[in-house]
Amino acid sequence: MILGRTERGTPPLEPVTLKILVAGGFGVGKTTLVGAVSEIKPLRTEEVLTEAGRPVDDTSGVEAKHTTTVAMDFGRITLREDLTLYLFGTPGQERFWFMWDELSEGALGAVVLADTRRLEDCFAAVDYFERRAIPFLVGVNCFEGAARYPVDAVRQALDLDEGVPLLLCDARDRESVKDVLIGVVEHAMAQSAGRRHALAT
Repeated sequence: MILGRTERGTPPLEPVTLKILVAGGFGVGKTTLVGAVSEIKPLRTEEVLTEAGRPVDDTSGVEAKHTTTVAMDFGRITLREDLTLYLFGTPGQERFWFMWDELSEGALGAVVLADTRRLEDCFAAVDYFERRAIPFLVGVNCFEGAARYPVDAVRQALDLDEGVPLLLCDARDRESVKDVLIGVVEHAMAQSAGRRHALAT
C-alpha cells in the first residue's frame, strides 16, 4: 500500500465538515432534534423558566415546558465517512436573538422548525435566513395532538418561495431528523451550484 492511498489505489476521502443551524420559535423542538440525532452527548445551555421571565416569555401552547435554551445547543452527526455535520440550535426567545448573527457565521444552511399550532413563531427565523440569503428548509414538527395540514397549505401560510423545501418530520425520531438534515445539505449545495453557474455564464 502506498502511503496516503487506499489498497485499491484511490486517494483517501477528504473529510468535509459543515455547519447547520436549527432555528425556530420557543418550544418548537430544536433541542429535541439536536439530541435525537447527535452521535455525541449534546452540549445544552438550558435554564429553568422562572416567574421573572413570564412577562417576556410567551409559553402559550407550551405550558408544560419548564426549561429554555439561553445560548445554543450543539451536536454532531456523521452522515458519510467523509461528511460530518455540526448542529447549532439557536435560542428561540426574542430576548436571545442577538446571538443569531454569531451562530450563523460560516453556516452552510439552516433548518427552520415549525409547529402548526403556532406557525407565527417561525416567521422571524424565515425572515432572518431570507434576508441573509442563507439556504434553509422548513421542517414541520408533527406534535401529537396537533392538526395535520397539507404541505401546500403550510407553505402558503408561511408565504414561502417555491424553491424552499418543506418537510414533515418528527424531531424525536433519528431517521426523520436525518432526512431533514440531508435535505438541507442537498438544498444548500444546489443553491451554491446554481450561483456558480450563474457567475460563469
